[in-house]
Amino acid sequence: MTTHSTGSAKPIDDLDLWLSGFTQPTVLLELGALGACVLLAWGLTWLLRRAVGANDDKASITFGRRIVDGVMFPLLLLVLGYVVRTLLLMVMPLAAFKLVIPVLVSLVVIRVGVKVLQVAFATAPWVRVLERTISWVVWLAMVLWVSGLLPVVLAEMDQITWKVGSASLSLRTMIEGVLTAAAVLIFALWVSSAIESRLLRKAVGSELSLRKAVSNATRALLMFVGLIVALSAVGIDLTALSVLGGAIGVGIGFGLQKLASNYVSGFVILAERSMRIGDNVRVDNFEGRITNINARYTVIRALNGRESIVPNEVLITNRVENMSLADNRIWQSTIVSVAYDSDVEQVIALLLDAALSQERVLRDPGPSVALSAFGADGLEFTLGYWIGDPENGQLNLRSLINRSILRALRENQIEIPYPQRVLHLSATDRAELGARLNSSESPGKSASHQAG
Repeated sequence: MTTHSTGSAKPIDDLDLWLSGFTQPTVLLELGALGACVLLAWGLTWLLRRAVGANDDKASITFGRRIVDGVMFPLLLLVLGYVVRTLLLMVMPLAAFKLVIPVLVSLVVIRVGVKVLQVAFATAPWVRVLERTISWVVWLAMVLWVSGLLPVVLAEMDQITWKVGSASLSLRTMIEGVLTAAAVLIFALWVSSAIESRLLRKAVGSELSLRKAVSNATRALLMFVGLIVALSAVGIDLTALSVLGGAIGVGIGFGLQKLASNYVSGFVILAERSMRIGDNVRVDNFEGRITNINARYTVIRALNGRESIVPNEVLITNRVENMSLADNRIWQSTIVSVAYDSDVEQVIALLLDAALSQERVLRDPGPSVALSAFGADGLEFTLGYWIGDPENGQLNLRSLINRSILRALRENQIEIPYPQRVLHLSATDRAELGARLNSSESPGKSASHQAG
């Protein structure tokens, strides 16, 4: 009991001695050196951003969106702080740097954890809670470190033990294992995010899909290796996981069969490149453009803004219309009816001019016009044309072409006929119809005569 009191009193004495050091004039020299380190770290970070061209890289973990937003600034400041601290220790005792170094170490740890999570899980709702948890844990550890209470707390944690099988675990061992596992997983996420950013940069079409597959596989591999290393750091015997692996296999075979099938289908789609990011597809009467292919599902965005989340298994087992597998060109047509006495060659020329007046209509292959049918009301012409950017809309282009056709036909006095029907009557029917008309007109005539 006496030993415990002496150990707890020593950190308090050290803390009092450290606080009294802030009253010495040398503290001003330390603060001036710290200010010089801040300016130098800021300048070096600015130069490195300029050198690597990261000024507009909003997803950068190293540099962030601003000079002091990424990991590079606090890391350089920590290195410079250690150098200045070593030099100052040769000539005078230190007080301020005993607080500065733990604060900078904590800032680097928090910045690394937060930035990696923001990039790796940008849309996850739980990231904000995890970021705050990391900040609270790191700052608490920094306070214990500065106050000298950290060794005392760790010693107390060593006293809390329990047996798991033949092994004996303490609270300190478990906490250190969890922190080690978190550090390993964050490092794995950092490396995988850097590889993904490098792979997906300036990639389009089929190349983008293939690189997405490589990126997903790399992240899964690094996370698996990181998990194995983390479990080893905690002290868990990996041979004991064979039973767990067998249980997971049985679960996949029954309850998780669909989920596993979606993940396998996702890698098959990305590897085969039968569907790529940017393709226009139709799945179960839903037509749109593929905007993202994830490991479990694919996102398809329609032209009206609606998005459909389709499990990858559906894309493998069902019929899918890929309208841009070979190329992005799509054929469109519109039908125009004109009067029978119209000049056929003139109508064909006007329809071609109306199509070519739109820049989105391809010139190779060019538009074509055909006299497609002799309709009940007039001659029917079919105007066909190709477009290469269906993602910009199809109905809007058809509307512009139809308006150009209508304007051209009116300017050239070409009639667009109304629906017509010819009624044939026999002589008896005509006589009966005339009698009915005369009888219906008689009361009117009689009334007019009386009025006169």
